[in-house]
Amino acid sequence: MKTTLTLNQHIYLDQKNHPQGTGVFSEILSEIALVGKIISREVNKAGIAEIYGLTGDVNTSGDEVQKLDQFAQNTFVNILGYSGNLCAMASEEEEGLIPISAGKDLGKYVLIFDPLDGSSNIDANVSIGSIFSLYKRVTEAGPGTLADLLQPGYKQAAAGYIVYGASTMFVYTAGLGVYGFTLDPSIGEFVLTHKNIKLPAVNKNYSVNERDYYSWPEGVKTYIEDLKKEGKVAARYIGSLVADIHRTLLYGGIFMYPATNKKPEGKLRLLYEGNAMAMLMTQAGGAASNGQKNILEIEPTELHQRTPLYIGNQNEVKKIKQLLQ
Repeated sequence: MKTTLTLNQHIYLDQKNHPQGTGVFSEILSEIALVGKIISREVNKAGIAEIYGLTGDVNTSGDEVQKLDQFAQNTFVNILGYSGNLCAMASEEEEGLIPISAGKDLGKYVLIFDPLDGSSNIDANVSIGSIFSLYKRVTEAGPGTLADLLQPGYKQAAAGYIVYGASTMFVYTAGLGVYGFTLDPSIGEFVLTHKNIKLPAVNKNYSVNERDYYSWPEGVKTYIEDLKKEGKVAARYIGSLVADIHRTLLYGGIFMYPATNKKPEGKLRLLYEGNAMAMLMTQAGGAASNGQKNILEIEPTELHQRTPLYIGNQNEVKKIKQLLQ
């Protein structure tokens, strides 16, 4: 009989490798998994429950807020903000730091998250997801500050995403490999289905929105044209970052969101999207760059800082960097 290992079991088995640990780190990951289960439930019944559509609000990034965006945001804050394990949070949906409620215990970690990435695809029933980064605070005590949140990606204690698609998957790394867990609705648990994920060595796919082709840097255009001339790599683009990265992680290739003439700083958020995906891809044997520098080495200066992103197989990311330089 095949042994079933749940996410919680995996987390606590890993905790045994850190005898100095207090269990707080494990609790936070388990709480994020609970958030994923709740959001998955709502995503799966969204049409029936009539929670598709817009709220009428616009978030700090200029995107229209979906009803499920708001639900996911509230779920993260309500569950993670009351456990006493965090001292602050930051969300792609909020302009500033999210303080922990007054009167609550303050922990030694901060959580940065995008509650529902790809929400513009919700009504079309395309895979979407949640993204998270976990850091140890740098301040000694008291309420968390911007200094606790504005840390480079290489300092992440853990990072991951939850993809809501044909099945719901929880994919994360704590710096010792990448593991994927699929939600089994019959038992209500995430079970290990992808052990120690490694990026395939061969580049079979490239993923980019070619709408902005004429606004890209010349190096990116050259790279794409070379791929097309070779005729060995297929274009695959979903338009949902979590789904595109998930496919790249499992099948190999490269995902790109270049700078453009209109947005030379890039579109994706460094803290909410870039750092988490870069840690995952690096742990799986890949690489991530803004075209000049390793994403994980960028020192953030603001919560909603944007960045170009080239992420996937090491050789492909290296080619992009050479062409851009």
